[in-house]
Amino acid sequence: MFEIIKTQGRARRGRFSCAHGGVVQTPVFMNVGTQGAIKGALSAHDLKGIKCQIELSNTYHLHLRPGDDVVRALGGLHKMMDWDGPILTDSGGFQVFSLAGLRKITEEGVTFASHIDGRRIFMGPEESMRIQANLGSDIAMAFDECVENPAPYDYVKASCERTLRWLERCVKEHNRLLEEPDCLNPGQMLFGINQGGTYADLRIWHMDQITKLGCDGYAIGGLAVGEETSVMYDTIDAVEPHMPADKPRYLMGVGTPSNIIEGVYRGVDFFDCVMPARNARHGRLFTWKGSMNIKNEKYKLDTLPIDPECDCPVCRSFSRAYLRHLFKAEEMLAMRLAVMHNLWFYNTLMERIREALDSGDYEAFRNHYSPLLEQKI
Repeated sequence: MFEIIKTQGRARRGRFSCAHGGVVQTPVFMNVGTQGAIKGALSAHDLKGIKCQIELSNTYHLHLRPGDDVVRALGGLHKMMDWDGPILTDSGGFQVFSLAGLRKITEEGVTFASHIDGRRIFMGPEESMRIQANLGSDIAMAFDECVENPAPYDYVKASCERTLRWLERCVKEHNRLLEEPDCLNPGQMLFGINQGGTYADLRIWHMDQITKLGCDGYAIGGLAVGEETSVMYDTIDAVEPHMPADKPRYLMGVGTPSNIIEGVYRGVDFFDCVMPARNARHGRLFTWKGSMNIKNEKYKLDTLPIDPECDCPVCRSFSRAYLRHLFKAEEMLAMRLAVMHNLWFYNTLMERIREALDSGDYEAFRNHYSPLLEQKI
């Protein structure tokens, strides 16, 4: 399933395989298609063209619409999207954080008021596992509570303990579902999620506990939700030595290009974030010199591509001036082209990270690009 090819310090170069899509080269960035589509009018076929290795969709959103029973009836998420690569589904746990005003947490699970029509929805560990089984994803994430940072120590401690109990229930239900004769994806894996806010002792305790449950991989959750970047890095530094060396490590919801470079440096293998697509839809584009706002007046007559160093389909064909015009004219094509460029950039960033690890030059790569890609041009 997962093989470490090479290390440089804590950074890891690996290969990952699952039920769909052959071998994934790691470190890897997972392109976020929350509702089975990349926001910005990109299809699964487009993802192939921009070098996506793993697509990520969301359990909560697909449960609400069109309904996980509908997805199952259509043959699962892979068939519905016409995507033959790996899919990871988030458990719905992040919505415990993002929909804080619309939910109530108990030991059994979480009751949500649907953000669509207000109807009451209950989701606990068993429900999350069943929904993800219906979706047929390759990697199912355990149901957890993502806590806002900062949060009181006592609350985070209680939340960690409950999330551990939820993981035990997830493992039991996931294993049961895999034995069902009509299981959509018998090769579905389960990743556990480490929580603990920004408290190093809770993070370490929780990781030590969840690794005893033998999950297929482990994620660090609950970061990039309010804390300073330096605190996020300190938290990864604290918990990483307690993560199994032979299992994939996933830093959830992170982040900027520099965050990813720093995460790899600290031993992380998997990343995801809505940032590249969301920023693109608002005209913020990533380049190898830093990020740019394509809506700026200075690009009105600029005939250069978004990034002269980029060979994405957009940069090969269109100018900054044209992209700016599309945004100003509020044409849908603006978002589509911008999202294609940003996701190509992120997937290419991961390629360059892997090349630097392969050649033993990751330290120099990090020193050069981590600060450079934080700049605005």
